Amino acid sequence: MIRSIKEMSAFSRLNRRKARSIGFVPTMGALHQGHLSLIRRARKENDLVVVSIFVNPVQFGPRENLKKYPRNLIKDAELCKKEKADVIFYPSVKQMYPLGFKTYIEVKGLSQLLCGVSRPGHFKGVATVVAKLFNIVMPDVAYFGQKDAQQSVIIKKLVSDLNLPVRIEVLPIIREEDGLALSSRNVYLGAKERGSATVLYKALKEARGLIKEGVLKPRYIIARMKGIIKKERYVKIDYICMVGALDLKPVKKIKGKILVALAAWIGRTRLIDNIVINA
Repeated sequence: MIRSIKEMSAFSRLNRRKARSIGFVPTMGALHQGHLSLIRRARKENDLVVVSIFVNPVQFGPRENLKKYPRNLIKDAELCKKEKADVIFYPSVKQMYPLGFKTYIEVKGLSQLLCGVSRPGHFKGVATVVAKLFNIVMPDVAYFGQKDAQQSVIIKKLVSDLNLPVRIEVLPIIREEDGLALSSRNVYLGAKERGSATVLYKALKEARGLIKEGVLKPRYIIARMKGIIKKERYVKIDYICMVGALDLKPVKKIKGKILVALAAWIGRTRLIDNIVINA
């Protein structure tokens, strides 16, 4: 476990000089099988694997409870060891954002869509911390999950615009047997809320089924999805969107690679989910 930025950078520089490839999995901890799938892929494809654990305060809004975000470093370390990760990078907030920190990165346009509407400033925090982590860890490849689809599009744009020497790999969503996408926030759900949460994937499957049947009008499909979700008393829709999978622009007619994305409140817990459809 490396806690110092200087030590992490020195480790990476040394191994890059030895031509060892570095695979990087950035996380906020509370690791689950979704994270582990990323670590396994990184282990398979690289000489070294670095997993960062850092609960980034800059991506939390004023009404989001940073202090209650799940943390379990001992368990996370055990899981990383089991998956044969080489390093856990575990910096402090003071290390990442020292007194006088003034520089932030924002990917305009993409950051203001979808989750950016109800979480203003969130993706500025994400882009800033990811850029810092890339500069510190110096990975050849970084691995992200498809569940955070908007985040992945933003990070790819960040890397392209700033000419960062890292390849981005986005891996499939890992789900429970009943379809619920794995998320660190799922631990917040009560028993009844957990049962209601499965409706999100049911609505996404409804969209996929309609498109396969030849329905190409987003407004009609979204209305059907809303009808399914509204039957659950513990669920309140934040948004449902059908957008281009690469640019996140709303589509008027379904054609090409489409991202069907949604966010909803299950009680007091906000969850996101999505599917990608080639129409």
